[in-house]
Amino acid sequence: MTRVANQHGAINLAHGFPDFDPPEELLVALEKTTRGPFHQYAVTWGAPRFRQALARKIPRFTGLAVDPDQHLVVTCGSTEAMMVAMMTACNPGDKVIVFSPFYENYVADTILSGAEPIYVALRPPDFAFDPDELRRAFQQRPKALVLCNPSNPSGKVFTREELLYIAKLAAGLRDGAAGGDPLGAQGP
Repeated sequence: MTRVANQHGAINLAHGFPDFDPPEELLVALEKTTRGPFHQYAVTWGAPRFRQALARKIPRFTGLAVDPDQHLVVTCGSTEAMMVAMMTACNPGDKVIVFSPFYENYVADTILSGAEPIYVALRPPDFAFDPDELRRAFQQRPKALVLCNPSNPSGKVFTREELLYIAKLAAGLRDGAAGGDPLGAQGP
């Protein structure tokens, strides 16, 4: 997308390239935070103090009890988190539904985990999906679905009806409905 944006003189929304420095208050806080004995690698699943703080925060927002040593993994960023999720959920030969257009790492992570992408088009101008196309994708019994909402790169925000349709298809697949299609030919 960067090459296409450059070719057409477009504003590049594909990558986060701020054209301003962080606020001074943030830089001062960052400097203060780095002073101290914090310059060693943490365990690979995240610094214990950070995971403990997350475990205290999560129940306030979700109501779920979280054990920082059993339930939390902290990654370096969303790309690493996506790869961990794909490698956890998928085995070689599994299928993964990916809405298209997509952020480049969605398919790369799918392929690197040994899975095969099933593309479902999001069609302009509103980037809606065809319910029948999505139903056919679910009939292939995917192991996962990549759902970014708002979608990257189109910015499409899925409607409540679309999300409920996706959830019903996923629940039907989980529950063993014939072909993963609890809705028949009904759309969102």
